[in-house]
Amino acid sequence: VGNPNSGKTTLYNYASGSKEHVGNYAGVTVDSKRSVFKHRGYTFNIVDLPGTYSVSAYNPEELYVRRYILNSMPDIIINVIDASNIERNLYLTTELIDMDVKVIIALNMYDELEKRGDKLNYDFLGKLMGIPIVPTVSSKGKGIKTLFNKVIEVFENTEESSRHIHINYGHEAEKSISRIQEAIRLEKTITDKFSSRFYAIKLLEKDKGAFETLSQYDNYNIIKAVTEQEIARLEKNTGDDSETYIADAKYGFINGALKETLVKKTARQKSYTITEKIDKYLTNKYLSFPFFLLFLWIMFQSTFSLGAYPMEWIEKLVEFTASLMTHIIPEGFFRDMIVDGIIDGVGGVIVFLPNIMILFFFISLMEDTGYMARVAFIMDKLMHFIGLHGKSFIPLIMGFGCNVPAIMATRTIKSRSDRLITMMIVPFMSCSARLPVYILIAGAVFPKNAGNVIFTLYLAGIVLSIVFAILFKTALFKKKEFPFVMELPPYRKPTIRVSISHMWDKAMQYLKKMGGIILIASIIIWLLGYFPRNGKQITNEIKSNISLTTGTKTSQLENSYIGKIGKIIEPVIRPLGFDWKMGVSLISGFAAKEIVVSTMGVLYQADDNQDGIEGSLTNKLQNQVYIEGKYIGQKVFTPLVAYTFLLFVLIYVPCIAVITAVKRESGSWKWAVFQAVYTTAAAWVVSFLVFQIGTLFIR
Repeated sequence: VGNPNSGKTTLYNYASGSKEHVGNYAGVTVDSKRSVFKHRGYTFNIVDLPGTYSVSAYNPEELYVRRYILNSMPDIIINVIDASNIERNLYLTTELIDMDVKVIIALNMYDELEKRGDKLNYDFLGKLMGIPIVPTVSSKGKGIKTLFNKVIEVFENTEESSRHIHINYGHEAEKSISRIQEAIRLEKTITDKFSSRFYAIKLLEKDKGAFETLSQYDNYNIIKAVTEQEIARLEKNTGDDSETYIADAKYGFINGALKETLVKKTARQKSYTITEKIDKYLTNKYLSFPFFLLFLWIMFQSTFSLGAYPMEWIEKLVEFTASLMTHIIPEGFFRDMIVDGIIDGVGGVIVFLPNIMILFFFISLMEDTGYMARVAFIMDKLMHFIGLHGKSFIPLIMGFGCNVPAIMATRTIKSRSDRLITMMIVPFMSCSARLPVYILIAGAVFPKNAGNVIFTLYLAGIVLSIVFAILFKTALFKKKEFPFVMELPPYRKPTIRVSISHMWDKAMQYLKKMGGIILIASIIIWLLGYFPRNGKQITNEIKSNISLTTGTKTSQLENSYIGKIGKIIEPVIRPLGFDWKMGVSLISGFAAKEIVVSTMGVLYQADDNQDGIEGSLTNKLQNQVYIEGKYIGQKVFTPLVAYTFLLFVLIYVPCIAVITAVKRESGSWKWAVFQAVYTTAAAWVVSFLVFQIGTLFIR
């Protein structure tokens, strides 16, 4: 357990050999992660709990950590502490002491404390608190073996400094704690499970979770009456709120322990740290937002321009594979399925793997350096303007990677209304699954300005999230937000190993999607486009392995099942400038946004209505023209249509995994269905306005 940014998950990853996502801001670990490893003859079952500042019942992760510790009763708790911010981190330690559990402290990022010139007698501090302390630098693996050797000693009861102490809360508070403990002990089953002292302290702190847990026992009314009496007595005698009084006593204990063990550099000796120097610019009142926009612009330009080279190589490999299969496999149904269905469908998506990896490299840099926390700090004022706060921006910025963990990260927001609003607007953050669609269309229609076009889409998503957050706050949720202080961890040098590991994990996830849902969807879309055929045609094709001629492919596609579906929805999307194939692609994107590309790969690659146009899907889209109707001879993907289509992809219903996550996190299908409906309606309205107004100006 440990505070956010304490390096807890990094330590967990190094010790267990896991590859959990490490982020340098609050809310990355929103559920427990588990793994098993062996050391010195012991099998360690290690669990990484969510980052939390305390074990009070103020927000979901605090309550989760507390319940996990009390219900699971782990043998040892490793309390990971950020050495650069010891005082704040030790507050959680005081609560673990109250819980009467075996604890060992990993004094993490110890190198930063040394660099600053501070000196800590951690051995003596450990003796004062009854908790052994081991300095670690988990990002480099320093001290990890020593830490687990010490864990074994504590487990075997051979570590001398490991002992249980009571933090002295002062004469008046101790009297109240003792009286509440007596009331709790009337029910023996409570003390069999929990520390009566811990719950007595929590009751004095007016902790809702403590009252809720004890309410199931027969002596609850007695406990409640004694607690209320003692709170009134304590507040009257001290002139302070009982919760504040307990917190002050904890910090008094912490300050007393540190005064005897920590020697800081004097103010005269201390110069500005690198973090303070950088923050003068990156969190500056006037410069911070331009810097953030500049970073986003660089990120998307690099994603497109740097990714263009390996993307071209993969594209040629896909074309070569398709050509090879065409020559190897005899003409007929199976060759068409392999080439037009699987290679064109899956191959159309796999070419964007380098772009995805580059995007996640930049996101990893933001997280690992500590800049992501600054972004939340920068956006705090804007979040207040829309009725939320900086902590709501953490899930939003995570949404650039994937909306599902972003939805899960809303658990760190205390207010339920703020949590729901954040869930509702997270899909406006363009996830990596939308990126292949952006790169395909922008690369085909805006080849010289594709990076800038993609940048505007991400900005449009941010603007839309602000607009809808204000609407929801005004119309649906009118409660005030909880106060929140955003911490700024020190900047840290990102390690290439972590960044490459992050990129590799995302690449593997992307490739698994290729072999799973995208492969299945590509085959289904192709089959729907291949059938129906009349009985004689099917028999002749399969028996004699003869493919359809180029001239009949367009007719076959339009009369197929997929063509009929497309024609049904075409009246709805025609006012947006879309043809029926775009409509079918959008419908298939509900399963996963990458399927929009694979569907286009199947539909447009299979539609050889223009002789001489071969090669990549990009080339096909660039040269696609209407062959009938009032737009005959005109290009399907004009700049206006292309940008309108990209806006629709940005805004409309997120994938089914996100909808499921919203249902799970909100506890109701109502909010999941609402999100699906309102985002699709908003996509239609915005796209309609952009296309119709744009058409007036172009004419």
